[in-house]
This record gives sequence, structure tokens and C-alpha cells, in this order.
Amino acid sequence: MNPFSFVWRRPVTSIVLVLCLTTLGVLASKSLGLDKKWGVDKKWGLDAVPKIDISRLEALFVGTAKADEPAEASHEEHHRIVATSPKAMDVTLTQPYVCQIHSRRHINVCALENGYLDQINVSEGQAVKKGDLLFKLFPILYQARLDAEVAEARLAELEFNNTSKLAQQKVVSQNEVLLLQAKLSKAKAKVELAQAEVNFTNVVAPFDGIVDRLHEQLGSLIKEGDVLTTLSDNSVMWVYFNVPEAAYLDYMAARNSHGGEKIEVKLADGRKYPHEGKIGAIEAQFNNETGNIPFRADFPNPDRLLRHGQTGTVLISRVLKGALVIPQQATFELLDKRYVYVVGEDHVAHQRLITIQHELEDRFVIQSGLDAKEKIVLEGVREVRDGDKVEYEFRRPEEALSTQKHHAE
Repeated sequence: MNPFSFVWRRPVTSIVLVLCLTTLGVLASKSLGLDKKWGVDKKWGLDAVPKIDISRLEALFVGTAKADEPAEASHEEHHRIVATSPKAMDVTLTQPYVCQIHSRRHINVCALENGYLDQINVSEGQAVKKGDLLFKLFPILYQARLDAEVAEARLAELEFNNTSKLAQQKVVSQNEVLLLQAKLSKAKAKVELAQAEVNFTNVVAPFDGIVDRLHEQLGSLIKEGDVLTTLSDNSVMWVYFNVPEAAYLDYMAARNSHGGEKIEVKLADGRKYPHEGKIGAIEAQFNNETGNIPFRADFPNPDRLLRHGQTGTVLISRVLKGALVIPQQATFELLDKRYVYVVGEDHVAHQRLITIQHELEDRFVIQSGLDAKEKIVLEGVREVRDGDKVEYEFRRPEEALSTQKHHAE
């Protein structure tokens, strides 16, 4: 290709090429001292050439080894490893479970007879005592039946008394007296039945409790079995929650060996209920579909703060004596297994497998793999490799555990 044609078609490329060649000439003249000896700048008019950062060009053509050395030195200065030791201490383990709160006794108050609702003596949410009259049905039909049965019983009694006198005078036989006596007993039984039907029109509270919503209004036609309201005994609350099989086995082993668990409930607003509870019952079988077994915790409710149907979270806490604890930050995970770097007396770090017994918010309770006298890498776990010789700063276990806010790397 003709050089002039190339310059005409590629003007920008040509200018850049000229500048690069000129700059290289300047660098060569300076390195050889020709600029001062022969006055090259003035002779060739190089003052018009744009000034270029020579250090950058030297780094570009010669290499970046010298430029990289300060960065590596700075990296080495900031590289620091901190070690600590496991600590044997008492640990409070708290296991939360979602729960449902029920009254100890929660029943439907139903009508035992048919009739019109004649009286409502309670209001919704009212506290009542055992035996208080809650509702009364219109008793006119039952009262009429009772009056009729009472009259029949009096007639049977008169016949029996008259026949008894005649039997004493040898006018009638003794069998006649026995028949009338049986008739009198039957009449009295009918009176008691009629009296019970009248009493069933009075609906009373079977225990102390709180009345729920009223399902029927005054004057409503009530049939036998209709629900009038519900009554809740909130003096003691039963809190139900489901426990997985593994947690159940752990709970039973801890209770048999140590005992003394603490049962609390956290309410919907995040606050803890002020009274502690106790495990009241454990059901007999597991649910095969979920693998859980229902527990029941009993809580006193003197202030009537808890109500039937509430939800919350049961907290079962127990103290693990002499547990070996390390920060989660000191561990790392490989193939679903936990490891730490143990630093020996020769300052050589070795990778070691550990077994976790319990996982806390930012700590691990160790089951096996470590000893309280050993040193482990706390900070800089990612910079250490198995067999590396390390220089470290030792941090006391109390300080290391008190400042933990990070989980495992």
C-alpha cells in the first residue's frame, strides 16, 4: 500500500504512530545523554511534542515488578492472625417451640331442653362463679307437666294410705297394699323426672370461669343441644407444642441426668410471660407424618392475662455444666463437617475435625475434637493452610467470646 494513501485513510493512527516514535526518540536521547550533548531538543524542535509521564512509560515497557513490591509489602503488614483457646463454662441452652395456649377447661354451654330463651343473666366476657344462673328457658310446659305428676303422686299416696288402713282391718289383702305401694313409687319417680326437666330450663355455670360470646339472643327458640355460649376456666393455662424426635430424646436424657429445666412462654408482642411453667404431660405416641410428639406445659394465670386461643413461643432452657465453648468464627466447613486450625507449640497450624454438640447464636458447644488447653486460630482462618507455620497474637477466651458477632467463615 502507498504510504501516502495509508496516511490519508488512517489519519488518527498515523498521528498516534508519529507521537510514539517521537517519544521513543526523546527517551533514547535522554538515556544516552544526546539531548544535552548535541542540543537535540532545540535542533529538532521537540519542545512542541506533548509531555508524557516517563515513569508510566518505563513501567509499561520495562515491567511492573517495582510497582508491585510496595503492595505486597503492605499486604504482609496487614496480615495478622489471632489465636484463642476453648473455654469450659456453664452454658444456658434455650430451645424455642411454637405453641398454642388453651384454657384448662373450655366447654360449650348448651341447652338441655327445648324452649324459648326467657332470661340472659350474663354478658360477654363476664367472670362467673360455679352455680351462677346463666340462662333460663321459658318453663311453662315443663311446669305444667310437673304439676300433673305431683297431682298423680298425691292421688297414689291417698290410695296407698287408705288401702293400708283397710288391710289392718282385714278388709283387703296384703297384696293389694303392695300394688298400691308400687304405684306410689312410680308416681314419685315421674315427679322427680318432671322436676329435672324444669331444672334443665335453668342453665348454670359448672365451674368458675369467663363467659365467651353469646350465640343466642333473648326470645330465641332453643332446641336441645344448641350452644348458648362457651365458658373458660383460665386459672391455669395449658400450652401445647410439638417436639421433634431428636429434641425429645435430648430433653429426656437431660432431664434424667440433670433435671431443673426452665419453662417460659414468649407472647406475640415479644415479651416473656412473667410466670414460669412446668411440663404437665407428654403424649403417648409420635405423629408418624411429622415425626413430632406433643408436649403440654402448665402455666399459672392469676392475672388472667392469658386467654384461650392465644399463640406464642415456648422457651425450654437448661444449664449445661462445664461445656467447652468456642466462637463460630474460629471454624470452617468442608463437606458438611466442621474444622478448626489448632496451633501447636512449634507455631505450626494443623487442621482438625470437631463435633458440634449444640449451636448457639455465635458460639459452638464442642462435643469432641478439642481440649481446653489447646490454641485455635480465631481471626485469619482463610489465610492459614494445613502445616503452615504462623505468628499469632493470643486473645484470652473470655475476651474472644464476649466480642463475638460473626458466624463461622
